[in-house]
Amino acid sequence: MIKLGQNQDDLADEIKALSGINFSACFHCRTCTNACPFLEGMDYAPNKIIRLIQFGQEETALKSSTIWVCVGCNTCSSCCPMAIDIPAIMDGLRHKAIEKGIKIAEPDILSFHTEVLNTVKKYGRTHKLEIMMRYKLKKLDLLSDMGMGLNMLKKRKLDLTPSKVKDKKAIEKIFKDR
Repeated sequence: MIKLGQNQDDLADEIKALSGINFSACFHCRTCTNACPFLEGMDYAPNKIIRLIQFGQEETALKSSTIWVCVGCNTCSSCCPMAIDIPAIMDGLRHKAIEKGIKIAEPDILSFHTEVLNTVKKYGRTHKLEIMMRYKLKKLDLLSDMGMGLNMLKKRKLDLTPSKVKDKKAIEKIFKDR
């Protein structure tokens, strides 16, 4: 059960200002949640983070792992029937958490995001299996999430081989410009 926070409207207005996104259009169809390739690593589904903001649950939203696990791949936004830019909302929440000095729920997240970018640079898309394996190798923690990995394989959310974009030059240009 989610209780309304005292500053319910203030939080929603602040996140709208930070992200530039009007997420009140979200009717919680869960399409974003069903599309998210990193849902298994989150403590709250993307639509539930939006709901926490709508209910003014600032501390819960800012302390969540979800805002740090989101890699901004836009899979959720591309599926959203209301075209809500959820990664922009997550980014706004991360900024607010840092501004308030809240401890980052996922301390190794920069390493994880680096691996995500490495696969995008290499293939033009994310390759979740490679991301997970490289990240786990860096941490020297290969077996702790084995069940989650097997579950993702079973649900066909984890491809054994990467898919690649045809226009490799466009991807190289994106990374060259940065």
